[in-house]
Amino acid sequence: MFQEKIDLLKKGIIDYAEHVEIMLIKSLEGTINRNEEVLHNVIDKEEAIANRYEIEFDEICINYIAQYQPVGKNLRAIVSAIKMSNDLERMADHAVNIAQNGLFLISHPFIKPFIDIPKMSDVTVRMLKDSIKSFVNEDICLARKVLGDDSEADSLKIKVIDELTGIMSKDPKTVSRALKLINIASNLERIADLTTNICEDVIYLSEGVVVKHHQLNK
Repeated sequence: MFQEKIDLLKKGIIDYAEHVEIMLIKSLEGTINRNEEVLHNVIDKEEAIANRYEIEFDEICINYIAQYQPVGKNLRAIVSAIKMSNDLERMADHAVNIAQNGLFLISHPFIKPFIDIPKMSDVTVRMLKDSIKSFVNEDICLARKVLGDDSEADSLKIKVIDELTGIMSKDPKTVSRALKLINIASNLERIADLTTNICEDVIYLSEGVVVKHHQLNK
């Protein structure tokens, strides 16, 4: 009986993560394609849905704990699910931040082609997909791979900042736009970090081992 409840939790996490993924993709595509309607949709509608996901999901988890009083791995599964819900809500907030920065950018001429930021988005979306897949399948190997992939997102962020710093130093008129682009890269990097939180929870769920700050001592 309780395994059925765990399966329902996993399905809920999948649905929640898919919604956050859509928000992230829309926020980047709306910015790159200069689509104000898409960006407003993320801010005005999609965020509210994400917030409802978190509230409803947390209530379900609390009810499970009160009703079944799980222990051991079952308790770890619910605690991990609650933490994942919180991480997903924070990811949704970062997607909204990207959309808000996008609204500013599309009202001004772009200062450079979008190259590394879309790459960052691809890496981040892949990490999100893999982190959820690792949770659903309790795949420790995949979880550890995502933890390693975080360095790719970090490297791309540094590349974005270095290039935009050079642009700002040559033309002070680009500062406000460059800072918005840096903000977008920073939000993507934070989403990537949050996916590693999920993978740490996967390791905790499966092995009962607390993994923080990517200390993967084997």
